[in-house]
Amino acid sequence: MRFLFKLLVLLVALALAAGAAAWWWTTQPLALAAPKVEISVPGGASLRTAANQAVKGGVQTHADLLYWYFRLAARDQHIQPGAYEVTAGMRAADLLDKLVRGDRIELPVTLVEGWTFKQVREALAKAESLTQESAGMSEAELMKQLGKPGVPAEGRFFPDTYRYAKNSSDLGVLRHAMRLMDERLAAAWSQRAADTPLKSPEQALTLASIVEKETGKPEDRPLIAGVFINRLKIGMPLQTDPTVIYGLGDKFDGNLRKRDLTTDTPYNTYTRKGLPPTPIAMPGKAALMAAVQPAETRALYFVARGDGTSHFSGSLGEHNAAVRKYQLGGQ
Repeated sequence: MRFLFKLLVLLVALALAAGAAAWWWTTQPLALAAPKVEISVPGGASLRTAANQAVKGGVQTHADLLYWYFRLAARDQHIQPGAYEVTAGMRAADLLDKLVRGDRIELPVTLVEGWTFKQVREALAKAESLTQESAGMSEAELMKQLGKPGVPAEGRFFPDTYRYAKNSSDLGVLRHAMRLMDERLAAAWSQRAADTPLKSPEQALTLASIVEKETGKPEDRPLIAGVFINRLKIGMPLQTDPTVIYGLGDKFDGNLRKRDLTTDTPYNTYTRKGLPPTPIAMPGKAALMAAVQPAETRALYFVARGDGTSHFSGSLGEHNAAVRKYQLGGQ
């Protein structure tokens, strides 16, 4: 009997010691193979898989110990898949909290004002650790995948810097950028001038894309938009080079020739009146607002001064004089 009592006391002592050791372990920072280690949790991973992945990634503890902690502490919470960074000083509780919240490693990709959709796709293709789910998709297939079948992709994505979880899909970035452009365009259209000749938000988007490509200095946007609005009101061709260049596509070699301005295409605003059939680039917020709230001006022409700004003219004679002064050296 005395032996059994002593054995019981020993077992209780061992249990208390083990419990104390386990409690102490939870209060200590996790040992890491480096100051920062990265772990990858696949979709649908169990708590055991997450623990195994943590140890595989450089968390220096026993996987079973980490698993049992996760199992006891997680309760009904679920972990999120993705790539995670574990840094010095983090405890098991901090790691579990990060996995539950989905606090994944995020990377930035920037879509620039004035870029074409082709440039957007090129940037996404080069983005670090971004899964190229849209690779091989045509523009039509991609837009269908994003929930806008039949809608041209050009201009439909808002230029901004987007952060994405490592190894996530490029479609997620595009979906976010498309949703943001929808919001910005709707907000701008709701503030349109009462006398605008624009008939729809899509027309505003197209004009904004032209303003974006024509603007050298930000402060000129409303005036440039004012010129184009004036031309639309009187049925005068927009006569803007960026639309012609866009229509040339890969044929454009950097030099716009007279024959390019006289050869008719859907995007040649010298041979056709009104707006081109689609936007020609991604406009930013300022260009959207300029398109719907242009400056009040009598100008019908503008020419680049050579310093990024433009000279605006109300008559062809004044415009020709400005061209001679700023582009022909006073000839």
